[in-house]
Amino acid sequence: MSVTLPADLVQAEAMTLASLKQALSDRQQRRWTVTWRFEGLRLLKPALRLATALETAGHDVVLGWPDAGSTALAQRESPELAAHCFALKDLMLSSDPEITGRMLLAIGPQPSDYEMVEQICNSWQGAVVLLNGKLEDAGVGIGSVARGRRKGFLSIWRSAFHLEPLAEGALLQTEKEMWHLFKADPDGYRFLGTMPSKPDAEAIGMALNGDRDSLGRQLGAVDRFIEDLRG
Repeated sequence: MSVTLPADLVQAEAMTLASLKQALSDRQQRRWTVTWRFEGLRLLKPALRLATALETAGHDVVLGWPDAGSTALAQRESPELAAHCFALKDLMLSSDPEITGRMLLAIGPQPSDYEMVEQICNSWQGAVVLLNGKLEDAGVGIGSVARGRRKGFLSIWRSAFHLEPLAEGALLQTEKEMWHLFKADPDGYRFLGTMPSKPDAEAIGMALNGDRDSLGRQLGAVDRFIEDLRG
């Protein structure tokens, strides 16, 4: 199976669009995440480019920004999308079916936005995509509130695209339930394998350090899965 990492943000955006279009064709799943885990990445321009590309592909997009300030900044940056930009708080208060029936691209919601995003999604009829969203709050811990969130609202989301640089490699997901692990070598990134679910930090560490069998122990029958993919 031939899998390559994007060389730059432009390629990553193109791969994201292709993966997201494929994901949105699934009418049974309406809640998606897109993750670009680049340190220091400013989402404004990439988010606007993604929204424009989705509009060109035929999706009627609403952009949900964290606050009024970021909404105004987006409207100034992209006048052609100004009417599509709203603060999340305004979307939470809206009951206009013309708006809630469209596709929502929520930009960078944080744990403090959890209740607001949940309320929006409860009444949102169209698809919702979280771009670099981080709704799970580590401060909530492992108590009943955290367990309730993981079993409830947080459990409905599926990843459409995920790109994450690691200390010794990278993790890429471009299709549903297909996670590709790469190891950083002196001459570039080397593809290690594909897994049917997102590996945890321990499994990634063991794989990058040469313990390939650890992935099989954690995920179960992964070797057979990879062989099936390779034909």
